[in-house]
Amino acid sequence: MEIRDILTALQNMALVDPNKTSEPENSSIASTSTTKSSPVVGPPLDLSFKCMLAASDIKEEVQNHIQENLPKSPRTKKYSCNAIRLNNNSMSDMNGFDDTVQEIIENSDDVAWIDVSFNELQTIDKVITKFQNLKVLYLHGNMINKIQEVNKLAALPHLRSLTLHGNPIETEKGYRQYVLSALPGLKTFDFSGVTKQDRATANTWRSMNAKAMKNRKNVPS
Repeated sequence: MEIRDILTALQNMALVDPNKTSEPENSSIASTSTTKSSPVVGPPLDLSFKCMLAASDIKEEVQNHIQENLPKSPRTKKYSCNAIRLNNNSMSDMNGFDDTVQEIIENSDDVAWIDVSFNELQTIDKVITKFQNLKVLYLHGNMINKIQEVNKLAALPHLRSLTLHGNPIETEKGYRQYVLSALPGLKTFDFSGVTKQDRATANTWRSMNAKAMKNRKNVPS
């Protein structure tokens, strides 16, 4: 078994609940509502391992997608969920991702969890920041090679869990400190809880590298 397959298996065993800031014991990230006033929310829309090359392939894939226990709105025929899995594909860009999600997911503004791990993304597309209720974002195992790409995610006010390991930026000196400095609201990073010591170290690192961080932020991505 390849390392990529092992990591994916471990990830499947510890899916993140977007309504919590830590890893849950169960395998579902979205619970089914039992109240009459709230819509039924199913498990993540799972489009992993579909050989998709770009976000534009999602709509075609969804047309023949069959997934048990994933409800659809009887009115719009859109999926009733707040999470989408696109891991282990070959996507190199996310152009039009927001429009596609709006077409296939009911209440797409409520999407709280996106997994695009193990793709071929070289940048963090700003389209991600359009999901203002996003709490969990998996980007590990891609090809992101500029640490300043992380700065784009500061536009997500509710982001609490992020993964970036397995990208070239992981080898950057001060990698963890940079990310935690840029995104002080994170509770978990690379499947590891952010401790008080992490925050103190990140703050110290930030004060010592403020000029370098400012220069990086000004570098076009």
